[in-house]
Amino acid sequence: MTTINDLDRKTLVHPFTDLAAHDTGASPSRVVKRGKGIRIYDTDGTELVDAFSGLYCVNIGYGNEAVADAIAAQARELAYYHAYAGHGSEPSIKLSEEILNWYGPGMARVFYGLSGSDANETQAKIVWYYNNVLGRPEKKKIISRLRGYHGATVISGSMTGLPFYHTAFDMPCGPILHTTNPHHYFEAEPGMTETEFSKKCAADLEKMILDEGPETVAAFIGEPMLGTGGIITPPENYWQEIQAVLNKYDILLIADEVVCGFGRTGENFGSHLYGMKPDLITIAKGLTSAYLPLSGSIVGDKVWNVLKEGSEKFGPFSHGYTYTAHPLCAAAGLANLNVLKEQNIVANARDVGAYFNAELRKAFSQHPLVGEVRGQGMLGAIEFVADRGKKERFDPALKVGARMSAAALKRGIIARAMPHGDILGFAPPLITTKGDVDHIVRNVVDGLNEVSDGLVREGVKVA
Repeated sequence: MTTINDLDRKTLVHPFTDLAAHDTGASPSRVVKRGKGIRIYDTDGTELVDAFSGLYCVNIGYGNEAVADAIAAQARELAYYHAYAGHGSEPSIKLSEEILNWYGPGMARVFYGLSGSDANETQAKIVWYYNNVLGRPEKKKIISRLRGYHGATVISGSMTGLPFYHTAFDMPCGPILHTTNPHHYFEAEPGMTETEFSKKCAADLEKMILDEGPETVAAFIGEPMLGTGGIITPPENYWQEIQAVLNKYDILLIADEVVCGFGRTGENFGSHLYGMKPDLITIAKGLTSAYLPLSGSIVGDKVWNVLKEGSEKFGPFSHGYTYTAHPLCAAAGLANLNVLKEQNIVANARDVGAYFNAELRKAFSQHPLVGEVRGQGMLGAIEFVADRGKKERFDPALKVGARMSAAALKRGIIARAMPHGDILGFAPPLITTKGDVDHIVRNVVDGLNEVSDGLVREGVKVA
């Protein structure tokens, strides 16, 4: 008898998966059947607490009836119509108004896609279009950061500063550069304060701009706090220092809010939390809590005024997709934002998020295998090291981060082994309670003890 797992291996290409091992059944797999609240259930009946919200995205939790009902109602009324040549739908128009209200002054319009990757692809095209309208065809380079994550398409994947995303794909390509990873713990010189390190990051950026020629550098893209690169909070005064350099050389700031937007940091947007003044904002994930795929490029006043001028010079704005401003996806987004507001979920993310990060630090910061515990709101990470005093990493072959993720999973907790380091990441749904936090932390502590004991048995020296 062919099982659903067998059928999966015979039909589906999975992202970020060892294809050969999956094909032969040598690697484990899971078919998820349903979800409710912060828990998912697979076809074997296993119950798991999803402490990573899928991929940072199921902010309101699984099985929300209000969003499901809104999707069903919209499907019956108007499942689809395109947005080309000035056509609109009520859900996409109302959602755009709501998004602009969520952010506040300074933002003018919203362009829709389906993923954070395509939204950042759109941002690059907007930046290039903007400078063509202004008669600056040479001002096209976009600076990202090492360890930054901005997607997996050709240009957004090139913006991503994680090398394994590039291997065997002929990337990075295009006019994309990468500057300093803003991780104080590993990147700062000994004795350097966070404020001093922020100044160094800004100085590194300015040197890159001057070396390339300010007349060639168009934009800087950054997540308010790094997500996939390790859930890394910015050092003190970081964004103020970076913003000053960008302003000096007339360089646009793209705030990639795909992870941080819509409450995950405990504020509406990470840009608000860190005092950023973006010209363009990328949104996805929390926009619909992943109930349907939807992303957006929020265009600031300064850029929007130039885009309008472009119609006189180049004709219609020649960018878009069949599913741009899809009514069904927009209905999901509108219902999701209503749930966030009506249930005061952003405030819960702020309050429970503070408790969550405090409990992580209390439980793990003094453990001999832990170098750093960091996070903000409903984002947290534990970085494991072989030597705390020397900040010495484990041999990658030991796969300590992956072992920790497996140990947590064995105890019913989904936490992510973050790439590019031995890091266990957390991004629980914004509806998580303090009781849920206690359950998550308690089980991860047990998992760490198991991993620590295993390393000792293997003769691994831990300082």
